[in-house]
Amino acid sequence: MNKKSTYITVRDHSVSGEEFQLLYNKEFDMLQTFPQPSLEQLPQYYKSEDYISHTDTQRNLFEKVYHLVRKISLKKKLKLINSFSSTEKKILDIGCGTGDFLQIAQQNKWTVSGIEPNESARAIANHKTNNSVFETEQLLKFKQKSFDVITLWHVLEHLPKLEEHISIIKSLLKPNGTLIIAVPNYKSYDAKYYKEFWAAYDVPRHFWHFSQTAISKLVTNQQMKVVKTLPMKFDSFYVSLLSEKYKSGWMNIFNAFRVGWLSNFKAKQSTEYSSLIYCVKNG
Repeated sequence: MNKKSTYITVRDHSVSGEEFQLLYNKEFDMLQTFPQPSLEQLPQYYKSEDYISHTDTQRNLFEKVYHLVRKISLKKKLKLINSFSSTEKKILDIGCGTGDFLQIAQQNKWTVSGIEPNESARAIANHKTNNSVFETEQLLKFKQKSFDVITLWHVLEHLPKLEEHISIIKSLLKPNGTLIIAVPNYKSYDAKYYKEFWAAYDVPRHFWHFSQTAISKLVTNQQMKVVKTLPMKFDSFYVSLLSEKYKSGWMNIFNAFRVGWLSNFKAKQSTEYSSLIYCVKNG
């Protein structure tokens, strides 16, 4: 991916305090974090008790609200995958965290598999799913063309070898299988409002920052097609709360709610929600 210019400079607000550039890629209409940490350096950037998807803790109001919203989201995710189910109902969730989504899928007659690189999160997930969650290396060991649905809930932005990973994921999908990708959208109103304080940039853990054009081009290059795009309306509020904390040192709940609501309101016309779910059909 070439033809890059600096779009914005962003700080790692949650772990290191280091600054990173986001380079704009004109061909794909997406941003790339620069410099990207090496695979050896990467784990240190996840060493934070605030990395909420790796824990089931509910220590404060923010975490309690997060888990309440997650319960509602899980039901919506289940409904979505059920709309793409076949007779076998085999699903792979990549970056499954503590396994709540896989657990609810398993309870609803899905045969589940998960990938989770974080050891402690993987242990929690395996406890919930009868040991159905594996380390990243397992991606290359699964039987090809074996899954009806593969999901990446806020995971694609974390994968260092983007196009290579999409190619591997495609190879694991059945010919008419469905890939479901949820990612932040840097073209949303809340992203433009908070600028370098927008929490969903989350550098350097997020290598890539996608637009709708970017996702469409990336999957088209692998002979797949976006067939449906859905909003994640809760994300604008969650991200705005964190962004307020990064911007002013405390969570201005009133302003976060205002920006989150405004982002969703504006997206009714523009479709540029804070986060989007892309339903992709294998060709």
